[in-house]
Amino acid sequence: MSKKPIKVESCRCSGEGSHEISILNKNDQIRREVREHYKNTAQARISECCTDNENLIKEIVENDPKLYSEEELRSIPKGSNLGLGSGNPVFLAEIHQGETVVDLGSGAGIDCFLAANKVGKSGKVIGVDMTAEMIELARNNAYKNNYENVEFRLGEIEHLPIADNTVDLIISNCVINLSIDKSQVFKEAHRVLKSGGRLIISDIMFDHELPEKLRAAFDETAGCVSRAEVKEQYLDRIRNAGFNEVKIVDHIIIRPQKKRVYNEENPEETKKITMISSGKKAELELTKDEMKQVETAIISAHVKAVKSSK
Repeated sequence: MSKKPIKVESCRCSGEGSHEISILNKNDQIRREVREHYKNTAQARISECCTDNENLIKEIVENDPKLYSEEELRSIPKGSNLGLGSGNPVFLAEIHQGETVVDLGSGAGIDCFLAANKVGKSGKVIGVDMTAEMIELARNNAYKNNYENVEFRLGEIEHLPIADNTVDLIISNCVINLSIDKSQVFKEAHRVLKSGGRLIISDIMFDHELPEKLRAAFDETAGCVSRAEVKEQYLDRIRNAGFNEVKIVDHIIIRPQKKRVYNEENPEETKKITMISSGKKAELELTKDEMKQVETAIISAHVKAVKSSK
């Protein structure tokens, strides 16, 4: 006989039941924190009435010219770029006219609008986001700029509101790393893709394991890196979901902020690393060896995969 799922109203007399409820509560708390963070980000943008788009474009291009080109940023609605991405999956996707594209964690719509410009009137782009305020912002961006080939749906990327075998391409930009169930995300991506469909994503991951005290500090910030995984584990999740040709096509190292801290016993051996994520800040003192591990640990990577055509 299969076990029935334990309900939240359990008396918690069973140790096993109490543990499962604790996990569920923690996962719900993480989802709420992520949703609240992006809700606040969307509301802040909605409340801005006088954003200088010209200066914003110049700032983005100057800070990271490899992320989005000036031409791309000028081709999409003002207010669709919130600076939340870690890459540019659309640039690598080789999108064709008439295709159906889905963006996981679409935010204000930047990658959806870039993809919509490529699929044309005969194609379709669907953005999925779990934050109602982001959906509202993205829909307004589409409506005001006459994007009739784009729609935005409220939903979790672990449970996509999309039919089986209907999508040519799935993109995502620094979102899957936030999920508490990445394996389920990739299973859903595989489900909705057609045979031969592609997965092109940008995400934050670790090149190698971090010192435990640093991982613990990142966990406390509840930000992007707190749920990032080592790249081998991340890629295995994609393979286990049924994808083929899984590979990292490029990556950059994200170096944390750091400053030297005077240590009376050994002034050359200790540095302090500063981490800021989701508005929370953590500082740690690291040895020279620990700092070397940290400096090359966090990467932003573009990943490609294909659903078998068999």
